[in-house]
Amino acid sequence: MTIKEFFSFRQNKLFWINIAAMIVVAGGCLFGVLKALDAYTRHGEAVVVPDVKGLSLTDAQKMFAERGLKAVVADSSYVKKLPAGCVLDYNPVAGQRVKQGRTVYLTINTLSTPLQEVPDVADNSSVRQAEARLLAAGFRLTNNDSIPGEKDWVYEVKYGGRVLDMGAKVPVGATLTLVIGNGDGEPMPTDSLAVDSLGVPQTEAPQPAGETLEEEDWF
Repeated sequence: MTIKEFFSFRQNKLFWINIAAMIVVAGGCLFGVLKALDAYTRHGEAVVVPDVKGLSLTDAQKMFAERGLKAVVADSSYVKKLPAGCVLDYNPVAGQRVKQGRTVYLTINTLSTPLQEVPDVADNSSVRQAEARLLAAGFRLTNNDSIPGEKDWVYEVKYGGRVLDMGAKVPVGATLTLVIGNGDGEPMPTDSLAVDSLGVPQTEAPQPAGETLEEEDWF
């Protein structure tokens, strides 16, 4: 085959039609692959994570759903001053750009107030000691109730008007009432010589009548 015959195919229209068809097919395949990858990864469809701190769980989930995001409660904490169930924190954070379909993990305020064990201060502490321990544990105190007993001695601890048993649990930060002695019930000192065996006070020992008569007969 001569050089002229080798390059003569360039003048064949069928050759160029085949080349063009191959380019079109290759380009179509490449375009299809790129579109499939784009659809799979949702490339270019990033959304901004909204600010939902302080919102209720329902409202936060609604906002995420409107942007194509999923919201899942991953943890909970307790903040007394905030409503139960409100959003405290989340990840990814507000303002971050993420792909649609991304899951956002929420930390919410507990739906119920957690319970805490009350320190054992009944019948083993003075009022000052009991107040110090309870306040240090995060409880609040009302005015003390008083009963007859040793002055400033703690006899009971109440919550909501109910006397608490040892180891009782109440809501965190609850308000408690101490029941203390007012001093009226303290034992009073007594003269052992002035009390008989039955506990009846005696003023003077009675004298037998005969002894009195004998003394009178002397005179």
